[in-house]
Amino acid sequence: MKTPHELVSAAKQMTQEVAIEHAPALIAQSDVLIDVREADEFQAGHLPGAIHMSRGMLEFKLAANPQYQSRDLKLTLYCKTSGRAALCAQSLKEMGYVNVHSIAGGFDAWQAAGFHVDKPAAPSFE
Repeated sequence: MKTPHELVSAAKQMTQEVAIEHAPALIAQSDVLIDVREADEFQAGHLPGAIHMSRGMLEFKLAANPQYQSRDLKLTLYCKTSGRAALCAQSLKEMGYVNVHSIAGGFDAWQAAGFHVDKPAAPSFE
């Protein structure tokens, strides 16, 4: 029986992970930037231009939307620290997607590097 850590380690061996300093260039070349964290994590802040598809629904949302069905789309994934993104990348490769990348260190590394984070505006009642 494998531990979650072992599953992530195996997925990372099969995933094209890019170092945080190269992430902005990768994102600029990507067709889709996907945040696979949970909805509350996404709402608290996310990478500019990211769309939200949580890990639990990713495959279903991609398959249901004709815009995302081409298997040669350049997909970049991230999560909080890169474990969930690696597991998603592995799953998408099994579905036939050929250009899937993950950001090493995920959202935490993005913030630590000082890159911009989009946060929803607080509602104004004035």
